[in-house]
Formats: sequence, structure tokens, C-alpha cells
Amino acid sequence: MALLLCIDTSTTHASVALARDEELLSIKVNQQQKDHASFLQPAIKEIMHETKFNLTDIKAIAVTSGPGSYTGLRVGFSSAKGLCYALQIPLIAISTTEVMSAAALHQINRLTEKPGSFFLCPMIDARRMEVFTAVYSSELKETTANTALVLESDSFSGLLQAAPVYFFGNGADKWKSICMHQNARFIDVLWDAKDMIRLASAQFNSSSFTSLAYSTPDYGKDFHTAAK
Repeated sequence: MALLLCIDTSTTHASVALARDEELLSIKVNQQQKDHASFLQPAIKEIMHETKFNLTDIKAIAVTSGPGSYTGLRVGFSSAKGLCYALQIPLIAISTTEVMSAAALHQINRLTEKPGSFFLCPMIDARRMEVFTAVYSSELKETTANTALVLESDSFSGLLQAAPVYFFGNGADKWKSICMHQNARFIDVLWDAKDMIRLASAQFNSSSFTSLAYSTPDYGKDFHTAAK
């Protein structure tokens, strides 16, 4: 039985989930972005205490790899890597946009009227008219990799001509204000670490692990500071 710890601190909210064989055992969520660092370790401790497991029972740790908040990604990645190193267990990295899309797909599949072929387009706010985004198929296959995109009125025009596209995430409102295409669908999606469980289990079962020594978060774009 594979006991997996899932960590997400990549955006405005943070969460930690413990799962065994794709079954959620416990989850903790923090809505205050500035508190991600102080939330994470106590949340892990609480989960282990509540479920009566030890850290040494964990077989792998999954973490959202971005894009997202620079600070949030560093908090999650450093904690996950430190625990993996100490426990000598593998690290699983999952794109934030894939986790968001998994949550969206679950929500869409619960609709009374099932849509046919469609695309999923998560959007993470990157300030001004820019978003971090990617495109996934209705089978959750990546069709466009993560990218930082400045939104314009003709963005996604080819994609929207091909099939309905579901847009979601905290950057989608900016796109909604300028997108008038009839194939655009805007939905509110609530997602957290529990939406990592199936993805993490699949990677664990296929031994798709990331390097503890060399892996880094996907920040979405290069970090720049003012010259001194």
C-alpha cells in the first residue's frame, strides 16, 4: 500500500494531503498566501498525528512544480526535497496547471449534460494582462506546455475554432473581459492537494520521479531584480 504525501503551495492557497492507494486520508488547507511557510510543517505534523502514521511510512512525496508564486514554489519544493532527502524516498513533481485541470475535469464530468470533445485552459494570474497558462485535452493530455502569455483579443483563436475551451483559475477573469468567442466557457474551479492524488499515484506506479539534486520549480518566467 503506497502512502503518499501531496504538497501544494504554488498559488494563493496552500494545502497538504495524505493518501493511500488513491484514497484521501486527511487534508489541511490554508487560504492566506503570506502564511504558506508557517502553515506547511505544522500541517504535515497534524496530518500524521491524526492518521496515526509516521513520516517513515510515507513512500513518496508529490509537490506542485509551478508555474505560480516564486515564494510559494520555493516553500513547497524546499520542504518536499528536505523530507525526501531525510526519509530517503522519491520526489514527484506535478505541474500546477495539470492539478488545476484535473480538478476542472472532475467538475465538468459531473455535469448533467456531458460535453463532447473540449479543451482545458487553466490560468494563473501573472499581473497586468499576463497569465501563466497551458492547454490540456479532455483526456488530460498536455497539448500546449506551460507558458507566460500576455492576453490579447485574438489569443486562443485557433483553439476556440476547433472545440469548446474551458477557462478557469484566478487569471481567467482578465481573459473573460476581452474574449467574446462562443466556444469559450468560464467556470469556477476549487482545487487543492487532493486533486494531486491520482496524478501522484500514476507517477509513483510508473516510477516517474524527479531528481532531488537537480530539480527546480517552474517559475513560469525568469526572475528579475532591480540592479544595485
